[in-house]
Amino acid sequence: MKFNIFKTGLLSTVVAASLVTTGCTNLDETVYSQIPGDGSYEFTQEDIQAQYGTIYDRLRDMYDGWEGYQDISQECADLIMTPFRYETSGWGAQYVSLHKHEFHPTINHLYRPWFSCYQGINACNTLLDEESISSNENAAAELRTFRALFYYVLFDLWRNIPVTTTNKVEDGFMPTQMAPQDTYDFIVKELVESKPLLTKTREMGQVDYYVACMILAKMYLNHDAWFPDNQDSSYYGKAIDEVNEVINSGNYTLAESYREPFSATNSTCNEIILGLMYDNKYAGHGTNHFCKWFIAGSQGIFGVTFDPWNGSACVPQFLETYDPADSRKKDTWKWGPQVDTQGNPIYINGVELNFTPEVYAIERPGAAGMQGARLWLYEIQSGNIGTSNCNIPFFRLTDAYFIKAECLLRLGGYKGETEQDAADIVTMIRKRAFKDNPEKAVRTVAQLKGGSVYDYGLRETQGDVVDGELTNVVNTTTHEGGADILLGGLLDDLAWEFVYEHHRRQDLIRFKMTNGCNVFNGKSWFGKSAITNPNDHHFDIFPILRDNLQANPNLVQNPGY
Repeated sequence: MKFNIFKTGLLSTVVAASLVTTGCTNLDETVYSQIPGDGSYEFTQEDIQAQYGTIYDRLRDMYDGWEGYQDISQECADLIMTPFRYETSGWGAQYVSLHKHEFHPTINHLYRPWFSCYQGINACNTLLDEESISSNENAAAELRTFRALFYYVLFDLWRNIPVTTTNKVEDGFMPTQMAPQDTYDFIVKELVESKPLLTKTREMGQVDYYVACMILAKMYLNHDAWFPDNQDSSYYGKAIDEVNEVINSGNYTLAESYREPFSATNSTCNEIILGLMYDNKYAGHGTNHFCKWFIAGSQGIFGVTFDPWNGSACVPQFLETYDPADSRKKDTWKWGPQVDTQGNPIYINGVELNFTPEVYAIERPGAAGMQGARLWLYEIQSGNIGTSNCNIPFFRLTDAYFIKAECLLRLGGYKGETEQDAADIVTMIRKRAFKDNPEKAVRTVAQLKGGSVYDYGLRETQGDVVDGELTNVVNTTTHEGGADILLGGLLDDLAWEFVYEHHRRQDLIRFKMTNGCNVFNGKSWFGKSAITNPNDHHFDIFPILRDNLQANPNLVQNPGY
């Protein structure tokens, strides 16, 4: 079954065939352009799915709309940053606050995921409120799974969230927040009950049986990080059970290359389990993958005529972690002198374009125009466009494999599989990044369970820019290293594989240090200082946007804010 998921709105007509016979003298009219009002018409599965337009739209906007879920999940972590660009007096603001973990309830990034997720939930509830739809158990299962996906994102970011399952409420109704454990149990219950009724046939952009497996696996994988006072290692086994269904289904295969799942033709990529579908004409990415990263004048790199805005950059410490033989480094980042599509050097105002990995600071002064390696993971297409046709791999098979490997290591083995099986999984994934040096693809159990190679610690060169020169220079360099990170080697592999896929914040919260802190709080990196109290978890979630608190007096701000 195929239908256009870029269309929005409810199904308004039913197409029927009419019979024309010769010699007919009965001119009474039968109207086929309206659904019968006597309740005799039954929606087919196709009819119902044609009404999902708002759901698809809100998923796209939640994820990759400006300041969406992908953005907020990465800007506060240790792989990317958006420094103040002092030469153009641009960026900074909430990006700097996110990076430094100075979270406050007026950060703009707090708006879009909350708003778009609840719009998506309302769209699901509206359809489920229709008996003609909710009575179709397959459609109801799809809608409950879509709704659970929205709640999963909200729970990940805020934990204390309202949960509603119907729009049939009294005028003036204002929802209240549900206790986190109750919300967790609700999401899991929705997925467990819906999963058996979902199709096992793969179709890009659709929720199916295996998408439900992946959301459940994420719920189980993160349980102990989300509930640090209620540890229960059995959830890791549950996560393995879910991803084993995906891995053993035969529906998915690993792509031959690392970049294939991020190409403009990835609609046929069998590694993608759930793809959020985009189209640069009808449903573009916004501007996160070209305009946000590249400097004006650099369009020739890709043959683009659309003017970019020069914002984000790779954290220099992270770029240093790659093995030089790892092809993912050059497949993800642009640094050094740049050339156009014909191989000619690019000049901007007479200066050769050269992206230096080094950056002065996150602020004061921030970064010069050409400072920082730039991300080009998603295919940037030529032409007068700032968006892309690339579908977003929200879940892909590599993710399922890494969940299994992590849980095997955390449990020390499960149902006859061992820690060595975990190392073999990671080695298998790495092989496509080390085709010229296959021996470097091999990862041992000791390496995965050992420390991280990331040289954590504060790094900044602060000062004032006067006439283009940095003055009043203050260098800050500390070395914390990563030897004290439990499963630090695995955390490194997660970074190299999922560098720009909404994973990093969640991963850093899940991985701990020997002092009891999670890495998200307990480590310093470029421009961000450590919080060394292992019992302070309030930064694990974000504050609720002030506007949302003012709009609903029943909402209570998250603890610590």
